[in-house]
Amino acid sequence: MDNIDKQILLELQNNARLSMTELGKIISLSQPAVTERVKRLEEKGVIQDYRAILSADKLNKGIVSYLLFHTKDCERFIAFCEESDDVIELHRISGQYNYLLKIVTESMPTLEAFINKSGAHGDSTTLIVLSSPIESKILIPSTEK
Repeated sequence: MDNIDKQILLELQNNARLSMTELGKIISLSQPAVTERVKRLEEKGVIQDYRAILSADKLNKGIVSYLLFHTKDCERFIAFCEESDDVIELHRISGQYNYLLKIVTESMPTLEAFINKSGAHGDSTTLIVLSSPIESKILIPSTEK
């Protein structure tokens, strides 16, 4: 990956809706050259997906929390999380707990209901988000080749 690929990645992280023509103008490449580079980055799996970032508040899901979770039946717990619309991230972690969940839900009662249901799978500690000064930052490509 060279500096041009890194520039492409930074621009697409900021605005994935850029046309290949617009992207080419920004980084001083022709549209076909940019298209080929983006295609190559997609094929290598460097670019995994393109998504819209939604406002949880506007969708009436204003409660954000993280659960540290310990379970002895990982497969059953993963299936439980996959079935829940409120679980938007699930990470296997090391330490006392073996999972970290990000929950986005409508209200404290719906969060409490989720925690109560999850209790059948193990023990958890809940961390409620008060604010998010840095919600999401772009991933800066490594300078290593």
